Amino acid sequence: MAKTKTYYMPKDDAGKAALLDHLAKHLPAHAAALGLTEADINEVKADADAFRYTLSALNTVQSNGKLWTAFKNLQRDGGSGSTAYPNVSNLPAPVPAVPLGIVPRLSNLVARIKAARNYTEAIGQDLNIVGTTQLMDIDDIKPIIEIIVRAGRPIIQWSKGDADALEIWVDRNDERGFGLFTIANSPRITDTTPLPATPIHWKYKAIYRLKDAQIGNWSEVTPVAVGG
Repeated sequence: MAKTKTYYMPKDDAGKAALLDHLAKHLPAHAAALGLTEADINEVKADADAFRYTLSALNTVQSNGKLWTAFKNLQRDGGSGSTAYPNVSNLPAPVPAVPLGIVPRLSNLVARIKAARNYTEAIGQDLNIVGTTQLMDIDDIKPIIEIIVRAGRPIIQWSKGDADALEIWVDRNDERGFGLFTIANSPRITDTTPLPATPIHWKYKAIYRLKDAQIGNWSEVTPVAVGG
């Protein structure tokens, strides 16, 4: 077991929306101490409103979609129920749109806040941007990596969880076997190694790192087609 501090950012969308709402409400009280401008505060408020609206609209649309799916099946196959078409939900007027990338903006803002001269742990706690300390069982954790290909290049995606980084190894099918590719801190990394001229499979595996040491078990080996 190891003691670790969890990442402050919630993993689910509802949690992210709640954090944005909380910051929109509580950040103004600390703005002067943290050197934040009115534009910074307004940006957080706009992002909070926009993301909350999007989640609400999505829930409404998804619920309405379930009603239409059920009606479609009933209309097609028969059964008991109304022949009337379901209502189409009317969404409220949208709030002003914001630039794409709400969470990256939030992460950058929190980094600025924590780097401010007058930042304290108490301020972080009040803003809900301090992770909680907990015990983590590091013996059995195992990363799950997902690989997508964009413009011919493999992009490795993974969930950071409580680890500090991910150590990624690759077998490029060149008779050398697996070798270290990189130690990644970002949950999304592109392999920019020159691609082979003919189609081939590269294989990736990974293991979590904590405090500059490997922890847990290796991931499953994940192949991806490249080149050609």
